[in-house]
Amino acid sequence: MRAEFIDPGAFRHELSLEAAALTPDGAGGHIESWSEVATLFARVEPVSATSRFGADQTLETVSHRITLRHRDGIASGMRLRLRGRVFSILTVHDPDETRRYLVCRAREEGL
Repeated sequence: MRAEFIDPGAFRHELSLEAAALTPDGAGGHIESWSEVATLFARVEPVSATSRFGADQTLETVSHRITLRHRDGIASGMRLRLRGRVFSILTVHDPDETRRYLVCRAREEGL
């Protein structure tokens, strides 16, 4: 299998990688807060967009493929931030198992 060549210039989006931390709220629940783990450069590609009507409102969902240089510690449940946009990481995989790149399938939040 031939490895895919990715132009280094394609990694033009500077993203913040964030992880959630849960803090007890004293009432049996927790408070979720996000902290920046790293800054990285990636290629962000929209994959699909759907719109559905429910509960008297339109619900928009946009999914993206985000490709970045391989880095340990990235997992589903984390998120990426691009300026005011937030991408929830759904899946992470190494497309050719060479530890050169990671491809994240992500859903954009807050549309």
